[in-house]
Amino acid sequence: MIKFLQSRWKVKSVWQVVLILFVFACTGFTVMYLKRTIIEFLFHDSETGLPWWIDLVYYLLILPVYQIFLLIYGFVFGQFKFFLEFEKKFLRRVKSWFTSNKIKDEQ
Repeated sequence: MIKFLQSRWKVKSVWQVVLILFVFACTGFTVMYLKRTIIEFLFHDSETGLPWWIDLVYYLLILPVYQIFLLIYGFVFGQFKFFLEFEKKFLRRVKSWFTSNKIKDEQ
């Protein structure tokens, strides 16, 4: 599996793959921790259940926050170049998705 990721991501070493996976893990844990902390801060009594719009706002805001943390952790662990290219590819895909849906809507 590690060798597969190494060839797919076009990185030089297995160690680099491990660092990249570690960056993804750190980013995920950070985002998860932030959600819990912010929800507890804003809604002290969360036992009664949260309004549905809280989750909606969270999912809308988490995407850019996640991308920023990927770049930060990528920089800290020396993989900034990989994650910058990763972000560029992601943004190109999002842009093409929106433009292709816009073209379909106009037809």
